[in-house]
Amino acid sequence: MKIAVLGATGQTGQQLVSQALQQGHSVTAVVRNPGKLTVTHENLKVVEADIFSEDSLKPHFKGQDAVLSCLGFPISFFYGVTGYTQSMKAALNAMREVKVSRIITMTSWYTDPNSGTNSSFLIRFMLLPMIRSVLNNMYEMENFLKQTEDINWTVVRPPGLKNIPTTADEFLTHEGYFVPDENGLPIGQSVSRGDVARFMLSLLSNNAWMKKAVAIITK
Repeated sequence: MKIAVLGATGQTGQQLVSQALQQGHSVTAVVRNPGKLTVTHENLKVVEADIFSEDSLKPHFKGQDAVLSCLGFPISFFYGVTGYTQSMKAALNAMREVKVSRIITMTSWYTDPNSGTNSSFLIRFMLLPMIRSVLNNMYEMENFLKQTEDINWTVVRPPGLKNIPTTADEFLTHEGYFVPDENGLPIGQSVSRGDVARFMLSLLSNNAWMKKAVAIITK
Protein backbone atom coordinates (compact mmCIF):
# COMPACT_ATOMS: atom_id res chain seq x y z
CA MET A 1 0.00 0.00 0.00
CA LYS A 2 0.96 3.64 -0.26
CA ILE A 3 1.06 5.27 3.17
CA ALA A 4 1.98 8.67 4.55
CA VAL A 5 3.51 8.60 8.04
CA LEU A 6 3.36 11.57 10.41
CA GLY A 7 5.79 11.58 13.33
CA ALA A 8 8.15 9.36 11.36
CA THR A 9 11.26 10.63 13.18
CA GLY A 10 9.89 9.73 16.63
CA GLN A 11 10.87 6.49 18.32
CA THR A 12 7.63 4.68 17.44
CA GLY A 13 7.47 6.35 14.01
CA GLN A 14 10.89 5.03 13.03
CA GLN A 15 9.78 1.51 13.97
CA LEU A 16 6.64 1.95 11.90
CA VAL A 17 8.53 3.22 8.84
CA SER A 18 11.03 0.31 8.99
CA GLN A 19 8.34 -2.33 9.41
CA ALA A 20 6.16 -0.81 6.66
CA LEU A 21 9.10 -0.94 4.24
CA GLN A 22 9.86 -4.55 5.25
CA GLN A 23 6.23 -5.42 4.50
CA GLY A 24 6.55 -3.94 1.00
CA HIS A 25 4.57 -0.72 1.47
CA SER A 26 5.57 2.54 -0.20
CA VAL A 27 6.15 5.10 2.53
CA THR A 28 6.08 8.89 2.43
CA ALA A 29 7.56 10.12 5.72
CA VAL A 30 6.19 13.60 6.43
CA VAL A 31 8.64 15.23 8.82
CA ARG A 32 9.61 18.58 10.28
CA ASN A 33 13.32 17.76 10.19
CA PRO A 34 14.40 15.35 7.40
CA GLY A 35 17.89 15.00 8.89
CA LYS A 36 16.44 13.08 11.84
CA LEU A 37 15.30 10.12 9.73
CA THR A 38 18.23 7.76 9.25
CA VAL A 39 16.48 5.04 7.20
CA THR A 40 17.00 4.97 3.43
CA HIS A 41 15.06 2.70 1.08
CA GLU A 42 13.94 2.75 -2.54
CA ASN A 43 10.28 2.76 -1.39
CA LEU A 44 10.81 5.60 1.11
CA LYS A 45 10.25 9.24 0.28
CA VAL A 46 11.11 11.78 2.99
CA VAL A 47 9.32 15.11 2.68
CA GLU A 48 9.31 18.22 4.84
CA ALA A 49 5.97 19.73 5.83
CA ASP A 50 4.17 21.72 8.50
CA ILE A 51 1.94 19.21 10.31
CA PHE A 52 -0.38 22.03 11.41
CA SER A 53 -1.07 23.23 7.85
CA GLU A 54 -3.50 21.39 5.60
CA ASP A 55 -2.02 23.14 2.53
CA SER A 56 1.43 21.90 3.49
CA LEU A 57 0.17 18.31 4.00
CA LYS A 58 -2.10 18.08 0.95
CA PRO A 59 0.51 17.39 -1.77
CA HIS A 60 2.06 14.61 0.35
CA PHE A 61 -1.27 12.91 1.07
CA LYS A 62 -2.31 12.88 -2.58
CA GLY A 63 -2.54 9.34 -3.95
CA GLN A 64 -1.97 7.66 -0.56
CA ASP A 65 -4.10 4.71 0.62
CA ALA A 66 -3.82 5.72 4.27
CA VAL A 67 -2.24 8.12 6.74
CA LEU A 68 -0.61 6.77 9.91
CA SER A 69 0.28 9.16 12.71
CA CYS A 70 2.78 8.50 15.49
CA LEU A 71 2.97 12.18 16.41
CA GLY A 72 3.81 13.00 20.01
CA PHE A 73 3.96 16.34 21.80
CA PRO A 74 5.74 17.28 25.05
CA ILE A 75 3.95 17.85 28.34
CA SER A 76 3.17 21.44 29.22
CA PHE A 77 2.22 22.34 32.78
CA PHE A 78 1.38 25.96 32.10
CA TYR A 79 -0.23 26.27 28.69
CA GLY A 80 -1.84 22.91 28.07
CA VAL A 81 -1.07 20.79 25.02
CA THR A 82 -2.81 21.45 21.69
CA GLY A 83 -0.61 19.60 19.17
CA TYR A 84 -2.75 16.46 18.93
CA THR A 85 -6.00 18.24 18.07
CA GLN A 86 -4.39 20.86 15.83
CA SER A 87 -2.39 18.36 13.78
CA MET A 88 -5.39 16.03 13.45
CA LYS A 89 -7.67 18.84 12.22
CA ALA A 90 -5.08 19.82 9.58
CA ALA A 91 -4.57 16.16 8.56
CA LEU A 92 -8.30 15.43 8.17
CA ASN A 93 -8.87 18.59 6.12
CA ALA A 94 -5.92 17.74 3.87
CA MET A 95 -7.20 14.16 3.49
CA ARG A 96 -10.66 15.38 2.49
CA GLU A 97 -9.20 17.67 -0.16
CA VAL A 98 -7.24 14.86 -1.82
CA LYS A 99 -9.81 12.09 -1.16
CA VAL A 100 -7.87 9.92 1.28
CA SER A 101 -10.27 8.32 3.75
CA ARG A 102 -8.22 6.16 6.16
CA ILE A 103 -6.20 7.35 9.17
CA ILE A 104 -4.65 5.33 12.00
CA THR A 105 -3.27 7.23 14.97
CA MET A 106 -1.94 6.44 18.43
CA THR A 107 -2.72 7.94 21.82
CA SER A 108 -2.37 6.15 25.16
CA TRP A 109 -4.08 4.20 27.88
CA TYR A 110 -5.94 6.40 30.41
CA THR A 111 -6.79 9.36 28.17
CA ASP A 112 -10.19 9.67 29.87
CA PRO A 113 -9.52 11.54 33.14
CA ASN A 114 -11.63 9.02 35.10
CA SER A 115 -10.14 5.87 33.60
CA GLY A 116 -7.05 5.52 35.83
CA THR A 117 -8.84 4.73 39.09
CA ASN A 118 -7.92 1.01 38.90
CA SER A 119 -4.27 1.60 37.99
CA SER A 120 -1.43 1.11 40.46
CA PHE A 121 -0.74 3.76 43.11
CA LEU A 122 2.37 5.00 41.31
CA ILE A 123 0.67 5.33 37.96
CA ARG A 124 -2.50 6.88 39.37
CA PHE A 125 -0.93 9.43 41.72
CA MET A 126 2.51 10.06 40.22
CA LEU A 127 2.63 9.32 36.50
CA LEU A 128 -0.86 10.28 35.32
CA PRO A 129 -0.90 13.74 36.95
CA MET A 130 2.55 14.39 35.44
CA ILE A 131 1.43 13.59 31.88
CA ARG A 132 -2.19 14.75 32.23
CA SER A 133 -1.66 17.76 29.92
CA VAL A 134 -0.74 15.35 27.11
CA LEU A 135 -3.51 12.85 27.97
CA ASN A 136 -6.11 15.65 28.02
CA ASN A 137 -5.26 16.76 24.50
CA MET A 138 -5.15 13.15 23.28
CA TYR A 139 -8.63 12.73 24.80
CA GLU A 140 -9.85 15.86 23.00
CA MET A 141 -8.46 14.50 19.74
CA GLU A 142 -10.18 11.14 20.30
CA ASN A 143 -13.50 12.89 20.92
CA PHE A 144 -12.98 15.05 17.83
CA LEU A 145 -12.47 11.88 15.75
CA LYS A 146 -15.60 10.31 17.26
CA GLN A 147 -17.60 13.13 15.67
CA THR A 148 -15.93 12.56 12.28
CA GLU A 149 -18.14 10.52 9.97
CA ASP A 150 -16.56 10.91 6.53
CA ILE A 151 -13.11 9.50 7.45
CA ASN A 152 -12.37 5.92 8.52
CA TRP A 153 -10.27 6.50 11.63
CA THR A 154 -8.82 4.16 14.22
CA VAL A 155 -7.18 5.25 17.47
CA VAL A 156 -4.66 2.80 18.96
CA ARG A 157 -4.15 3.21 22.71
CA PRO A 158 -0.94 1.58 24.03
CA PRO A 159 0.29 1.59 27.64
CA GLY A 160 3.83 2.76 28.53
CA LEU A 161 6.13 2.64 25.48
CA LYS A 162 9.38 0.74 25.88
CA ASN A 163 12.44 0.63 23.61
CA ILE A 164 12.64 -3.15 23.64
CA PRO A 165 12.68 -5.55 20.66
CA THR A 166 9.49 -6.13 18.68
CA THR A 167 7.87 -9.45 19.59
CA ALA A 168 5.63 -11.83 17.67
CA ASP A 169 3.32 -12.05 20.69
CA GLU A 170 -0.45 -12.03 20.34
CA PHE A 171 -2.24 -8.76 21.12
CA LEU A 172 -4.88 -8.36 23.79
CA THR A 173 -7.35 -5.64 22.80
CA HIS A 174 -10.22 -3.80 24.44
CA GLU A 175 -12.51 -1.04 23.23
CA GLY A 176 -11.78 1.18 26.21
CA TYR A 177 -9.11 3.19 27.99
CA PHE A 178 -6.94 0.22 29.07
CA VAL A 179 -6.96 -3.58 28.72
CA PRO A 180 -8.64 -5.10 31.78
CA ASP A 181 -8.34 -8.58 33.29
CA GLU A 182 -11.43 -10.47 34.48
CA ASN A 183 -11.50 -8.30 37.64
CA GLY A 184 -11.43 -5.06 35.69
CA LEU A 185 -7.81 -4.33 36.64
CA PRO A 186 -5.23 -3.29 34.02
CA ILE A 187 -3.21 -6.14 32.48
CA GLY A 188 0.43 -5.03 32.61
CA GLN A 189 1.63 -1.48 32.03
CA SER A 190 4.02 -1.38 29.08
CA VAL A 191 4.54 -2.51 25.49
CA SER A 192 7.34 -2.47 22.93
CA ARG A 193 7.22 0.47 20.50
CA GLY A 194 7.82 -2.01 17.70
CA ASP A 195 4.72 -3.94 18.71
CA VAL A 196 2.62 -0.76 18.63
CA ALA A 197 3.90 -0.14 15.08
CA ARG A 198 3.14 -3.77 14.19
CA PHE A 199 -0.44 -3.44 15.43
CA MET A 200 -0.99 -0.14 13.61
CA LEU A 201 0.24 -1.64 10.33
CA SER A 202 -1.98 -4.73 10.80
CA LEU A 203 -4.99 -2.40 10.65
CA LEU A 204 -4.22 -1.55 7.00
CA SER A 205 -5.58 -4.94 5.98
CA ASN A 206 -8.19 -5.31 8.69
CA ASN A 207 -11.43 -3.39 9.23
CA ALA A 208 -12.07 -4.65 12.77
CA TRP A 209 -11.46 -1.32 14.50
CA MET A 210 -12.90 1.13 11.99
CA LYS A 211 -14.18 4.33 13.70
CA LYS A 212 -13.15 2.92 17.08
CA ALA A 213 -10.50 3.46 19.72
CA VAL A 214 -8.77 0.29 20.89
CA ALA A 215 -6.52 -0.24 23.90
CA ILE A 216 -3.77 -2.79 23.28
CA ILE A 217 -1.06 -4.75 25.08
CA THR A 218 0.87 -7.89 24.17
CA LYS A 219 0.15 -11.22 25.87
